[in-house]
Amino acid sequence: MKQYVGLDVSMEETSVCVLDDAGTVVFVGSAPSRPEALTKLLRAQAQHAERIALETGSLSSWLWCELKAVGLPVVCLDARHAKAALSMRINKTDRNDARGLAELIRMGWYREAKVKSMESRQIRAALAARAKLVDLRRDLENQMRGLLKSLGLVIGKAGVRALPSRIATLLRQAPHLRPLIDPLMAAHSTLAKQVAKYDAQIRELAKADQTIQRLMTVPGVGPVTALAFASTIDDPHRFARATDVGAYLGLTPRRYQSGELDRNGRISKRGDRLARYYLFEAANVLLTVVRRPSSLKSWATKLVKRVGSKKAKVAVARKLAVILHCIWTDGTEFDWGRTAA
Repeated sequence: MKQYVGLDVSMEETSVCVLDDAGTVVFVGSAPSRPEALTKLLRAQAQHAERIALETGSLSSWLWCELKAVGLPVVCLDARHAKAALSMRINKTDRNDARGLAELIRMGWYREAKVKSMESRQIRAALAARAKLVDLRRDLENQMRGLLKSLGLVIGKAGVRALPSRIATLLRQAPHLRPLIDPLMAAHSTLAKQVAKYDAQIRELAKADQTIQRLMTVPGVGPVTALAFASTIDDPHRFARATDVGAYLGLTPRRYQSGELDRNGRISKRGDRLARYYLFEAANVLLTVVRRPSSLKSWATKLVKRVGSKKAKVAVARKLAVILHCIWTDGTEFDWGRTAA
């Protein structure tokens, strides 16, 4: 007898529902949201499990990997698709959600979500931690600029490295402001040192991976962008077409069509926000910093003149995603003389 299991996962407890082939409830219960506790319950109550479903969430990747490792047929469902089906129920409870997930996999009305490898998740975590520190550092810089400007001291243009010396020079003119600025300067210095540590880790990761080295041959793409793209995509062969990567990263426009009405909107911004941000930054670097001529830069420059800078950068970011995917799958490097695809 085939059995279908739904797991509604929360931070402390997971609701479990087991159905048979006919949709009859075989077991309803709960267990702590720990792999060993869930494995013990499933071994006892769902010995003939055909599929075990859980939704995407903060614990789903960890639980999926651990349950897969012990041989359980677990699948991860896209939470947006599951929500559309579960929202039809009148009463929203964890037990009802678990039963709804079990019904979804029993009927086959689901789309399995890709669970990334542990290596990709660790790289993504390092990039997210670095991005948070960079944001905090920028906030402190803006705070110091604003405070000093309001007191008549204008810092002017100064990068991360030049800013401390520039502020120190200004404080010589107004030593009474040191008690105000020194704590912020100390915090900024600490953040800068920790960001530098993450940068060193990222450079080492990029240096050790030949795929990342090939991705970095694309103009505008550095180690951070290459690692963000690789950790987000994880497995390039899961995309049937390279152009699907742009949609996966939320870089394609939304479309609304009904009857005679048919319009395109802004980009969907679905998928990984960090990877999308770094691709946009890479597009900006290509347009404003890179001087070496290439067919890609020529195409991007013409696009800026036709549609404007902001839209062009989005289009270039989408193009970069397609090029990076092609380079990854075919094992080549960026061809500076080839016409942009």
